[in-house]
Amino acid sequence: MLRTHPAQKHQPHFLENFRQIRMDKKSTLLALQKGEIQMEGQFLAGSNYTFLVDVAHDAEIFKAVYKPVRGEQPLWDFPSGTLAKREVAAFVISEALEWDLVPPTVYRRKGPMGAGSLQFYIEHEPHIHYFNFDEETRQRLRPVALFDIIANNADRKGGHILVDSQDHMWLIDHGICFHADDKLRTVVWDFAGEEIPPNLINDLCRFMDSLEQKIGPAADLRYLLASDEIEALLKRTRHLSSSGRFPYPQSTRRSYPWPPV
Repeated sequence: MLRTHPAQKHQPHFLENFRQIRMDKKSTLLALQKGEIQMEGQFLAGSNYTFLVDVAHDAEIFKAVYKPVRGEQPLWDFPSGTLAKREVAAFVISEALEWDLVPPTVYRRKGPMGAGSLQFYIEHEPHIHYFNFDEETRQRLRPVALFDIIANNADRKGGHILVDSQDHMWLIDHGICFHADDKLRTVVWDFAGEEIPPNLINDLCRFMDSLEQKIGPAADLRYLLASDEIEALLKRTRHLSSSGRFPYPQSTRRSYPWPPV
């Protein structure tokens, strides 16, 4: 649910949402980093403060999701004030893997409520999610399953997987990922026990090399995650690529999020 202040006026949305991302991602990232932010409303679902905003840059205005650090609720197992950077780390890894799963996301040091993450808003039908995907759509989830495993996603709900008007799949809400300890909780266990397709294995190996050599997008992770979290990320990727199979959910602890949607 989104709460909008009655005094706020709706700003026109000039960007053609997803086509623009693919055509000129660099410009989109620049706009997210440099654009003027106008608060539009607050998302009421979720424990952390999250806002829908308009971002204006070079005569373009588009919507984005702003998650200020000061709006993060304390967690016993994640360091305070780190969730926004984890959102950005998810985008960095999506780029390094070349899977195009996470919408463009940046860390803004200055915003209406201070520092926080800013992510391009994905227009989608909220009633369409993992639990009512058809079989053809579910078959496209293999990279999603792998992404959650290496990111150690502690909260992959069905509603965090979006499909846009161009039928592109997007992943959102990565604030509680990348813990050094095993925290994986996801709804996507469809491929447990299956062999990982060779092309995805190649992507994992290429990403692993970039992590080890600290080159490419993966080099930016040192500004976003702790050193032990990066080492654990590398270890998970190495294990997954060497095993060559999608793992099964663990029987010794809860491997699914709650609520699942």
